[in-house]
Amino acid sequence: MDKLFLREKYQKLRGRISENSVMEKSISIANKCLELPIWEKKYFHLFLSSKKLNEVETKYLLSILYGKDKLIVIPKVKKGADILESFLLTDETKLKISSLGIPEPIEGIFVDPKKIDVVFIPLLAYDFEGNRVGYGKGYYDRFLKNCNSKCLKIGVSFFNAEKKISVSKLDVNLNYCITPDKIYSFL
Repeated sequence: MDKLFLREKYQKLRGRISENSVMEKSISIANKCLELPIWEKKYFHLFLSSKKLNEVETKYLLSILYGKDKLIVIPKVKKGADILESFLLTDETKLKISSLGIPEPIEGIFVDPKKIDVVFIPLLAYDFEGNRVGYGKGYYDRFLKNCNSKCLKIGVSFFNAEKKISVSKLDVNLNYCITPDKIYSFL
């Protein structure tokens, strides 16, 4: 299925989800993540949610990661370069809301993508083969190509998989996608 069509479809669907439902579904997604075989890993890259985009709220997953003493890395778009940089999230990390409503670190301790073991990825849609549709800028595809080859790529979504998504050679597949009710595995 065409990515532009899916972007529009899922942005509308997400826009219809109430704030309470976002919270409930996000908690279910975080709890589902506990079933994944990832907890021996050390470095976890986690996007911080945009309320403006009605994304899965990752603060619940963040609490789980803190509780398991994981090193949490958060993204920041490098201005002028269209790439994601990764910074260690610490008690001293100061955040600023981007133009897209995404909390980003102002500065901090840079983390080489090769160190990252698990990446949680925002998305709009995905299919049964682990192909995904993001927001169309390619930030995560470029970022994931710089991560180590064993890095696990995990999408989170309020919705079930589409049958088939058209892909390009630049796209990077998911290993898993987590919904409130199901874990999709693409290994």
